[in-house]
Amino acid sequence: MIPRPVKAVVFDMDGLLLDTEVVYRDVMIEAARTMGADLPEAVFLRMVGLTGAAGRDVAMAHFGEGFDYDPWLDHVSELAHARLAAGAPVKAGVTELLDHLDRARLPRAIATSSSHGSVERHLAPSGLLLRFDTVVAAGDYARGKPHPDPFLAAAGRLGVAPADCLALEDSHNGVRAAAAAGMMTVMVPDLLAATDEMRHLTVAVCDSLHEVTTLISRADHFFRNGSAV
Repeated sequence: MIPRPVKAVVFDMDGLLLDTEVVYRDVMIEAARTMGADLPEAVFLRMVGLTGAAGRDVAMAHFGEGFDYDPWLDHVSELAHARLAAGAPVKAGVTELLDHLDRARLPRAIATSSSHGSVERHLAPSGLLLRFDTVVAAGDYARGKPHPDPFLAAAGRLGVAPADCLALEDSHNGVRAAAAAGMMTVMVPDLLAATDEMRHLTVAVCDSLHEVTTLISRADHFFRNGSAV
C-alpha cells in the first residue's frame, strides 16, 4: 500500500518507459567483441542506471587501463542509434498509466541518467515527451544515481515535496537514488530482479506499469474514501 497520497510521479526512462536496456546491453557486448574484448552481462548490469562517468569507471575497472574506451563508446552509440532509428520501443502500460495521471491531474517528471538529446530522440517520435511537465537529465544535477540529486531536482521543478512524490524505477541504482531522496519508490524490474535490499527500499515491487496504475488507483480511492477497492 502506498503510505501517503501521491501528489506527483517521477519516472526513470530507459528500462521503465522504454524497452531500451536490452538494446544497450546487446550493442555494448557486440562493440566490445569487435575490439577483441569481452563484456560480461554482469558488468553491464552494474552500469545500469549510472551516469556516463560512473559507467565508465565500472567498464574500465573491468577492461583495464589499456582499453580504448572512447572509440568503444562511439561504436556503441552508432549501433544503438541504428537499432533505435525507427523509434524506441515503449513499455507495456505506459499510455494507460499516463492517461490515469491525466485524469487524476497529477504532475509528472522524468529523472534519467541519459542526456537531453537521448530523451528527445527516444521519446519525441511517440509523442510521450509532451506528456511530461519536466525532464531532469544528465547535466542537470551535480551527482547522478545512486545519489538522490536527480530526484530532488525533479521534485523541485514540480514544486512538490519529495515525500509526496511516487518514484518509478527499474534499476537498483535508481531505486537507491529515489529512496535516498525520500520518495515513495516503486520498482518495476526490467533486466535486474528485485533483491531484499530493493524490497526494503520500496513501497512495492510491480511486475508491470499496468500494476502501477492499479496501485495508484487503489491508493487514491483509499485516501479519498477511507477504504481500499
